[in-house]
Amino acid sequence: MSLNYSRKLTGRKRHIDANRHLGFMLSFVAGAINAGGFLAVQQYTSHMTGIVSSMADSLALGMYGVTLAGLGAVLSFLAGAACCAFIVNFSRRHRMHGEFALPLLLEAALLLCFGLLGAQLTHIDGLFVSATVMLLSFMMGLQNALITKISNSEIRTTHITGVVTDIGIELGRLAYWNSSRVMDVARVIANRERLRMLTLLAVLFFLGGVVGAFGFKYFGYVATVPLSVLLVSLAIAPLLDDLALLMLKFRNIK
Repeated sequence: MSLNYSRKLTGRKRHIDANRHLGFMLSFVAGAINAGGFLAVQQYTSHMTGIVSSMADSLALGMYGVTLAGLGAVLSFLAGAACCAFIVNFSRRHRMHGEFALPLLLEAALLLCFGLLGAQLTHIDGLFVSATVMLLSFMMGLQNALITKISNSEIRTTHITGVVTDIGIELGRLAYWNSSRVMDVARVIANRERLRMLTLLAVLFFLGGVVGAFGFKYFGYVATVPLSVLLVSLAIAPLLDDLALLMLKFRNIK
């Protein structure tokens, strides 16, 4: 990946095309992490709706351990989103180029830890769940908050419920027949470009899931290492820009 393309995707200056290209890549990564992570811990770590519903069911059935396990995953997801917001706002106030690249670098580092140490982390107890579940949930919260902030809530990458809902809305508009007899009401028009974007997000999430599942099945935890490398390649250019500025300031001080 060229530095200019990396700078376009994760740099401080934003464009709608860059937001969508980044969303496509992160949707693939999220699908791979979610599916591969399920094979590792037998639990999806991005689907907070399902986890919270499971917590409610388990509480009603007296399965308090399952409820607490869900709470651990939710709090980890929440912590990831909060961490992303902290990093982005800190970087923005200090006028750093890597305000969006730094969270991706952190996700890449955590994903590398999962790939290299995942088997050991499953035996470490975290907050009601294993450290592996906490790590995966934290990463999903981090990534979802990042793409939400970048796209002003237009794009989601770690879960598909909202994406499929929006696809359905656009399909309903597309199928609607605007009667020529109704003249004083605005016509119902589908946003075909948005429909294509949403469909591609869903397809890439699915393809990422297939790749992640097969990768974990045949290669184990280490299958996530290429995903970590991909995230680093996305984030590298703005981080190099910040490093160059830091070195320049250091030389001026001397």
